Amino acid sequence: MAREFRLPDIGEGLTEAEIVSWLVAEGDLVESDQPIVEVETDKAVVEIPSPYAGVVLQHGGAEGEVLAVGAVLVVIGEANESAARTPISPLVEEPVVEQPQPIVGTLSEEAEIIEPPSEVVIETTQKVKALPIVRKMARDAGIDIQMIVGTGPDGRVTREDVEAVTSAMAPPDRVVPAPVVTEAVVAEASDERQQMSRLRRTIATNMSKSWAEIPHVTTFDDVDATRLFEVRKALSDRHETKIPLEALVIRAVLPALNVFPEFNATLDGDDLVVHGSHDIGIAVDTADGLIVAVVKDADSRNVLELSDEIRRLGEGARERTLELGELTGQTFTVSNIGAVGGGHGTPIVPYGTTGILSVGRAQAKPIVYEDDLAIASVMPLSISYDHRVIDGGTGRRFMALVMENLEEPALFLAG
Repeated sequence: MAREFRLPDIGEGLTEAEIVSWLVAEGDLVESDQPIVEVETDKAVVEIPSPYAGVVLQHGGAEGEVLAVGAVLVVIGEANESAARTPISPLVEEPVVEQPQPIVGTLSEEAEIIEPPSEVVIETTQKVKALPIVRKMARDAGIDIQMIVGTGPDGRVTREDVEAVTSAMAPPDRVVPAPVVTEAVVAEASDERQQMSRLRRTIATNMSKSWAEIPHVTTFDDVDATRLFEVRKALSDRHETKIPLEALVIRAVLPALNVFPEFNATLDGDDLVVHGSHDIGIAVDTADGLIVAVVKDADSRNVLELSDEIRRLGEGARERTLELGELTGQTFTVSNIGAVGGGHGTPIVPYGTTGILSVGRAQAKPIVYEDDLAIASVMPLSISYDHRVIDGGTGRRFMALVMENLEEPALFLAG
């Protein structure tokens, strides 16, 4: 008997999702809990498992199509039903509930290998790991991504892999005689309309909402980061691993969040909700746009544990493999704009929080030290905060404590 599986709300009030790729073709066998489709939500690319075992009779949409929550995602039935096209029933409006129920099944990493019955001959296609933008590159170039050998982690196909195949397919250069120009012709440039990606549209919506509703105040400072970088190098050498700058900055910020809890809070109507946990967002620059990953319970982790988690989240954000829970719920945010060469800036406070600290690239500059002129590694700092919650004086005191910790890491490493 054919059964419909509708697109579930997989978290954070999802209203729709775009089909990135089907992992099981129409007519193929699927097992219960086997990943059947890869979809892109506002924040992440996730695999959705099948709640049923059987034969995929019909896809609810093509790759690139956007489906609303509650729309039929796939129809699954018996092998003898695969010959007939199954009519899809219309979208059913579900009643609104406060806590959406979890979907049936689990979001596992890899699809299991399906052994079809001996009497049924079924074509199977090995799943290829690739980001949506890489799949689009391959499609635009007319290349079957199944034929590309991935060089990324776990065999993931990268941009470079697609570009290498594209270059190999290009015809050799040949000398073309220069045309005889008899009259100057000026070609008129034309505009090109490009639809923004789902992630870029989400970023635009969130930024607009934050800027429109939060009265921002941004203050700027420079800090002598000489000791900070000495400690970073010593820790890296001792533990034979690179310590991300964000790990030390987070440790320096945590004491200030304890002293000034309004920076670790959410304004809810006329109430200020001061959070008991310290879930620190870290801004990650990716090929698809800026993604904020969240270090949960940052105050319970030492520098090495923070380093491991920051590396894991950074890689997951760039590969678009993080779960929704790892991309939401930050109580304060740190943005290392220095990683891309930035200095001072005006970071926008993420909606639902009250503050964000931006750290710029340190440069050797002259400073006055104990009445003498010296050269030091000077790191730019920019902090934006919600002026409805935090006054200028509180903002300055918060920044002063953060600067004191950054200039002498022993103050926060001992805590």
